[in-house]
Amino acid sequence: MQSYTGKCLCGVVRYRIDAPIDQLTHCHCSMCRKAHGAAFASYASVPLEAFHFMSGKDQLGVYHSSAHVTRTFCIRCGSNLQFVDNREHELGVAVGTLDSPLPAPPQTHIFVDSKADWYEIRDELPQYNGDSPR
Repeated sequence: MQSYTGKCLCGVVRYRIDAPIDQLTHCHCSMCRKAHGAAFASYASVPLEAFHFMSGKDQLGVYHSSAHVTRTFCIRCGSNLQFVDNREHELGVAVGTLDSPLPAPPQTHIFVDSKADWYEIRDELPQYNGDSPR
């Protein structure tokens, strides 16, 4: 079985993913930009049942950014960790927190209609004005 590990910047929150990572999204919405302090946020979509905290779950902060979405972060170092939509059976893991090597799965840019005006997308990845079709 494919398995990945990751952690926050300070290392107190550690997790394991027991599933292949077969999709990445680069979200350009204003909430993701603000949460990550960057032009976009990159998330790996993984099934809920495949994500496991190994340590530091008690150091996890949560922010309900909308009616259906919770974002998690380490309360010690502030690392963004997850994007959880309670209408889905998967969650988004902030790819930058992975420690395991990740072969390049298919990727898309989403919510490009609200991307930062100072950032230009220069790759050939698919782009969607809203969420990517599933």
